[in-house]
Amino acid sequence: MTKWVGTLIIANVAVYFMQSQLPNLANALAFVPALALLRPWTAITYMFLHASFSHIAFNMLGLYFFGPQVEDRLGGARFLTLYFVSGLSGAATSMVFSQAGLVGASAGVFGVQLAFAYFWPRAKLLIWGIVPVEARTLIVIMTIVSLVGGAGIWMRGIGHFAHLGGFLGGWLVLRLSGVRRVEDKLRPVQMRERTAAASPSDAQRWKKIPLERLHPVNREEAERVLAKLDARGLSGLTAEDQAFLNRFTEI
Repeated sequence: MTKWVGTLIIANVAVYFMQSQLPNLANALAFVPALALLRPWTAITYMFLHASFSHIAFNMLGLYFFGPQVEDRLGGARFLTLYFVSGLSGAATSMVFSQAGLVGASAGVFGVQLAFAYFWPRAKLLIWGIVPVEARTLIVIMTIVSLVGGAGIWMRGIGHFAHLGGFLGGWLVLRLSGVRRVEDKLRPVQMRERTAAASPSDAQRWKKIPLERLHPVNREEAERVLAKLDARGLSGLTAEDQAFLNRFTEI
């Protein structure tokens, strides 16, 4: 569990229990498009409210499973930017296409899920713990479900437009952040620049990274880059490979 993922989960759970003790809390903090200008804070506070136990459980599980590796990849500040911009985008999209009140962390979590699929598009996931699917395919499925639901054809009563807004906000943050994908084979050729900045001491430092303490996804990527280092030497690493390894040398 990373710092900000843990903090967000604790905050959401705390507010959920506060809702049961303070019935008017949800009315004060929920995002209502018609009242957005009178209560602008609700564009943030709605992200910490949930309509039911299953609602918060689904969102927090998504944050728990996808969030830590995304936070590791982006760093704390950019991770929080991704999360809250996705949530704000969810509120804005809902305001444009729907006038229903909005509660839930779904838009922020959807932004995090998009980031996971952006960095690790071929990572294998299990839907309902049974059906294997690649991360990028899951995003396509979720987008289709949200579009169909937003059209009122299926699964009514859910903030489908907020979900789509979460994807939109997450995509914008990723595009503007300049952080590249992990998978080397998916990178454009022009991004594979070589660099001579690293030294043998850097190589020794990278080889001491405690791989067993990394998230499995990050550990797999670190093992891939270290194997490339062993096979090709320092000249075989891109600037991004080196930056990736540097992130974990102080763990």
